[in-house]
This record gives sequence, structure tokens and C-alpha cells, in this order.
Amino acid sequence: MLFDFFGTLTCAVRRGPQHAAVAALLGCAVEPLVDVLDRSFYLRASGALGNAADTLRWVGEQAGGRPSAADLRAAVAARIEAVRADTRLRPEAVTVLRALRHRGARIALVSDCTHELPAFLPQLPVAPLLDVRVFSVQVGRCKPDPAIYRAACRRLGVAPADCLYVGDGGSQELTGAVRAGMTAVRLAAADLDGHLVFDGEPDWTGPALDSLTQLPAMLDARV
Repeated sequence: MLFDFFGTLTCAVRRGPQHAAVAALLGCAVEPLVDVLDRSFYLRASGALGNAADTLRWVGEQAGGRPSAADLRAAVAARIEAVRADTRLRPEAVTVLRALRHRGARIALVSDCTHELPAFLPQLPVAPLLDVRVFSVQVGRCKPDPAIYRAACRRLGVAPADCLYVGDGGSQELTGAVRAGMTAVRLAAADLDGHLVFDGEPDWTGPALDSLTQLPAMLDARV
């Protein structure tokens, strides 16, 4: 099974107040910082701007800042903490992943993300339950590019046709999974109104779930 992260294993994501500390360290205001973050998401998530420091330096300069080397180092750490603060795992995420693994499922995380998620994911309780982690910023491809799904399949040692992909629909990920040969199901949880999402697919007409807790029964029905 393949899972998206933000909005799927996590509750809805909304930028919180800790991003103000990032802006201050970069020497810019919050509003232009947020604007640059929004319009450059896929550029950053593909790893095209380099490592975390190089990427954040570019973001800061685009937003009008000129951070010193020391401030940039602090800004990288503050950015990790800000994104982590915006991230709350769904209460049922660990229980559901354990139930799926108990049924013999191998689990891959496939996330369009920037450098922050790989930095803090190991500290989350879902980390030991993930057999494979595929981050767009590391593989240089974002969803719905079939290459990112195929990378997860190769690492799991399974064929796409044997995979179920679960996501909230950001980055056209559900359509991308289907095109890669998988079955895709949308998590349409009630809290996702207002979720920070890029290139969503609101017109998805395929299968959908209201809660991750429905997945074990869905997996049982596929066997």
C-alpha cells in the first residue's frame, strides 16, 4: 500500500505562527515569504534549488531578504520546526498502519515535499511502520509523474497492479496513481476543508473513504 503524507496520514495542514520566526531570520516579512513558498512549491519539492540551505536562501531572496550565513542556518532549523508544528498525525494513523501490517501489507510513503519532512519524519510514531519512504525532493520527481510511484513499487518489490494508493488528491496524485497502474482511493475526511493543498483534483470520481479506519476492511475485501 502507498500513502500520501500531508492531509492523508496527517490532519489538514494550515500554516501556523511559527513561520514568522523563519521570515524574521531570512530578513523578510511573512506575507511575501508565504507568497514565494506557495508559488515555488513544485520547484522546491523537486529538489531543483539544491539542499535545504540553498533552497531557503533562494526563497528568502525572492521574498526580499538577505540572510547572513548564521541566520540562514537558524532559518533552516526554524523552518523544520515550523513545518513540523503544522503537522498533526491523524489520531488513527498509527493504529491503522499497524492493522494493515498485521494483515501482511507492506507500506510505502510517497510524498511531494521539501527538505523538512525527511528531517523530522524519523521522530514521528508512524516512521517505524513505513517499509519505504519516497520523497519528491530526493528523487527529483513530483506527483503525478509515474516515476515517483514506480520508485515506491521497486523499493517494495511489488507490481503497480498489486498496489492500493491512498491520498487526499493533492498534486493530481490519484489520477497519477491510476495512470501508473494502481488502484487509487481518496481520503475525503471532513477536516480537509481549508487544507493547504497544491493542484488538487476536486472532480475525482473514483473510490473514496471518510476515514483511514475503513482501510483494513477494504484491504480484506481485496484479498
